[in-house]
Amino acid sequence: MTQTQYFLLLIALCSISECVQRQYHFINEKKTWTEAQRYCREKYTDLATVDNMNDTIRLRKSVNDERIWIGLQKTSVYKWHWSSGDPALYLNLSSSPANNNNCTSKMRNGQWSVVPCNNNNYFICYNMSRGFVFVNQTMNWTAAQSYCRQNHTDLVTVRNQNENQQLEKFINDRNFSRSSVWIGLFRDTWQWSDQSNSSFRYWDTGKPNNSGGNESCTVIGQNSQRGWEEVSCDRQYPFVCHEDKLIVIQQNLSWSEALRYCRQNHVDLVSVQSVEMQRRVMNVVKLATTEAVWLGLRFSHISGIWFWVSGETVCYQNWAPGNGTSEEDCEPTVRSGAVQSEGDQTWISRPETDRLNFICSRYE
Repeated sequence: MTQTQYFLLLIALCSISECVQRQYHFINEKKTWTEAQRYCREKYTDLATVDNMNDTIRLRKSVNDERIWIGLQKTSVYKWHWSSGDPALYLNLSSSPANNNNCTSKMRNGQWSVVPCNNNNYFICYNMSRGFVFVNQTMNWTAAQSYCRQNHTDLVTVRNQNENQQLEKFINDRNFSRSSVWIGLFRDTWQWSDQSNSSFRYWDTGKPNNSGGNESCTVIGQNSQRGWEEVSCDRQYPFVCHEDKLIVIQQNLSWSEALRYCRQNHVDLVSVQSVEMQRRVMNVVKLATTEAVWLGLRFSHISGIWFWVSGETVCYQNWAPGNGTSEEDCEPTVRSGAVQSEGDQTWISRPETDRLNFICSRYE
């Protein structure tokens, strides 16, 4: 195969998008939130976690017109999230947020200010094909989030100092006169039952507002958009469970032993072919007992490329700096890919004889 033919084949393979979905199960029995949680944990994985709009659309189609429990519950601890779902590892806050200041705007001086979400600001969306998109309209943070999700990808995410400087230059190049614009960083006290890091929220207009004074659990509402509402946890509704297709095995095996274990007991070592699958890996890898966890990623000395054992080409990549390069050609040991279990959970290259935990996939 010529280099041109190989390049065209790579493009074709990378165009085929596998839709990674957790499996939902609608249970048409009325239970309190705690009873529903117990049922889901006994029969499946947990009460439903919702990661994105694709999950939301699937849920709309699979449930009836009643209010339906999902796994989001209020806690007493504030946590930072990006609207896009990325972990909030980089923060550039100008000061500690005051009470009820939960949404973030970027100041002209490069720092971020946390202000009430009902303020009206211009804002910046991120578009997968166009990059930063400045929106010359003022909205509150929630309305800006909805606008970006409907017309682009999401409110902009800033993951490190370099991206913060790029965004600052983008704003300054437009001679923007206002002092700040919305970005996608927010904080709240809501947590998913399965303890996942999903920051996706789909609140109905005006929610959450805790109008009853004791509304700590979440239902899919009955309006036409099926936006979420917070209600008292002791009410009784049908509910949705989810079944995860990824599982962390807390055994320390070599890469080849891990591959054999997954194929004998599940389906395969996990292949990470999209941002969505990487987020699911990030949600489960925190259960690991080793500093890194094997993926189904292997380096071929014959072809000089990394490949997934499931047969897919490595299109989406999430390598840590200095890993996944052609330098593996010169390594005498066989190299395989692992994901870090802490920090930003990027991929690293390790000798395949290292003994690590690993992630099996149950996707057929």
